[in-house]
Amino acid sequence: MEYVKGQVLVSVAGHDKGELLTVTGFDGKRVLVCDGKGRGLEKPKAKNPKHLRKTQYVLCEHSMATNRSIRKQLNKIANPGG
Repeated sequence: MEYVKGQVLVSVAGHDKGELLTVTGFDGKRVLVCDGKGRGLEKPKAKNPKHLRKTQYVLCEHSMATNRSIRKQLNKIANPGG
């Protein structure tokens, strides 16, 4: 499965199951993801791609500049009404 930097994913396994994450990079066969809260840009989580599900959303480079902006964008996606 192909992932791109900034792509928004849902974790389907692990302690973060059900949470929205965004791709920050790649480490061999693993995908580096963060959520801007417990997992920030400074220390992304390496996840097995089998434990991730794609969404239709991709964050732009500007939205991935800080942990705060990542949290803000992921919250907008999770709660579209407000």
